[in-house]
Amino acid sequence: MYETSEYHKRIFTSTTCTQQIDSLGNVLYGAGSDLIKSELGVYGEKFFGSSSAYVQSNISRYISNPQYYFQVNEEYVKNKLKVILFPFLHKGHWMRTADLAGGEFSFKPPIYDINAPDLYIPIMAFGTYLVLAGYFLGITTKFSPEALGVQFTTGLLCWLLQILLLEATLHSLGSGEVPLLDMVSYGGYIFVAASVILIARIIWDYAFHLITFFECFCMGIFLIKTMKRILIAEVRRFEKHSTKRNYLLLFMALSQIPLLFWLGNVGVGAK
Repeated sequence: MYETSEYHKRIFTSTTCTQQIDSLGNVLYGAGSDLIKSELGVYGEKFFGSSSAYVQSNISRYISNPQYYFQVNEEYVKNKLKVILFPFLHKGHWMRTADLAGGEFSFKPPIYDINAPDLYIPIMAFGTYLVLAGYFLGITTKFSPEALGVQFTTGLLCWLLQILLLEATLHSLGSGEVPLLDMVSYGGYIFVAASVILIARIIWDYAFHLITFFECFCMGIFLIKTMKRILIAEVRRFEKHSTKRNYLLLFMALSQIPLLFWLGNVGVGAK
């Protein structure tokens, strides 16, 4: 009887102690968990907040506002195409129009400034180039999804090379930080010239070389005028590297010849 009661007593005591320890552990765990959560929350908020601000500042620094590049209208598109295709007929200045809104310096959007870069014309010109390339492949009995895919890849590679060329030119001259989408816009204008070349080739194949050289000349002038404007307005070192600048701008203009011949040679190697 005694042993049985002692046994139950030990069992009861052990269970009670265990419950007390568990209760104390739950309290400590809850307090510790809240402390950890609060500390991690504050640290995480600081870390991710600063990281988010850093990423956002760098994105806006290099990419700018994409909506800016699509603020166009019909009049702007017509006038811009004239400037791209016949830059030597442009009688106005090549400087972008500045705007002071709320004490902050900015450039007016394309709808208010013919010299502002846009993405509407490059994207539409790239699409037009692909349609014309597909049509040319069709009339020469070389059309296939693979052949059109080759032209799509060729167009993207030319666009990328043009962007890298413009970036390298400005970087070599000690350029400031020009937004990436500006370079994408300027690089994409080459498809306007490429589309004209394909139209001429569809109408009369023998005019291919003549029109290509003419468009290379026009595209070279347009880019030289544009890059000079950037160097004057944004770099402020226009006279410091005058000889080097002239050679680089000439090289950039001459590089339009292989690029446009590459874009114009649609269907080469296609069966």
